[in-house]
Amino acid sequence: MKYVGQQANLQITSHGSDWYYTVCAMMGLTTLIIMALAFRKPQTHRLFHYITAAITAVACVAYFAMGSNLGQLPILVEWARPGSRWVRSAGTREVFYARYIDWAITTPLLLLNLLLTAGVSTPTILATVFADLFMIVCGLIGALTSTRYKWGFYAFGLAALFWIAYELLFDARRHANVLGGAPKKTFWMCGSWLLLLWFLYPIAWGLSEGGNVIHPDSEAIFYGILDVMSKIVFAGLLLWGHRNTSPRALGRNIREPDQTAEKFQHNGAGDGEHAAAAGAGHPAAHPSAPGHVV
Repeated sequence: MKYVGQQANLQITSHGSDWYYTVCAMMGLTTLIIMALAFRKPQTHRLFHYITAAITAVACVAYFAMGSNLGQLPILVEWARPGSRWVRSAGTREVFYARYIDWAITTPLLLLNLLLTAGVSTPTILATVFADLFMIVCGLIGALTSTRYKWGFYAFGLAALFWIAYELLFDARRHANVLGGAPKKTFWMCGSWLLLLWFLYPIAWGLSEGGNVIHPDSEAIFYGILDVMSKIVFAGLLLWGHRNTSPRALGRNIREPDQTAEKFQHNGAGDGEHAAAAGAGHPAAHPSAPGHVV
């Protein structure tokens, strides 16, 4: 028995599919390049390479799914717009939930790159990542809602975006200024670039999943360009900025495997010597000899 899934009236064409596959290839190639660069670095200097490669790898899989017209659902549109030459009078529009799964993984990693660069404390990192996940979930629920209530979720997500911007522009900026040097320059460069692009995503959402103004092919181009700029170009800027930065300069004490083993052996030897010294300085108690007065 074969199951035939419901298809939306308004969905990507072969042109949109080709574009998604193109972005998929770009993300995959970028992942390979980043990993090749990572293996040219000591293990202690690969943190940002690994995080950034994870971002483009996840995006590669998501774009493969969207190029195959998978990971999507047909959703009733709020406005059919019969007079539009782009969307015409389609009753349903496909919404790629695969895109939101991608964002739920990659956007926290993008923020992690920035916050680690600025040397931000762990509680602030956790709070900012939570706000980011809150924003993505609101966007997904809004995209899957076919009534005007979608704009309530849009407002919640936008509020979270403004909170993230506040954290980056004020709290993280102060930490980066304290570090100074290359970390400060890298944070300013990458943070400004990412925030500028992230404020374009709500516009893309409003024109596509939200308002049904542009065709899914145009949606693919809009989101695809934003993702290329915020992931691939961001990766280049970040890794270039960190090319000569030591983890210690960011307050991260990352050891090589041999250094960890050496530290363990040293601590073990030290503990043994300390115990021996304690034994030598404190003679063991012996039973009193007969007739010995204590």
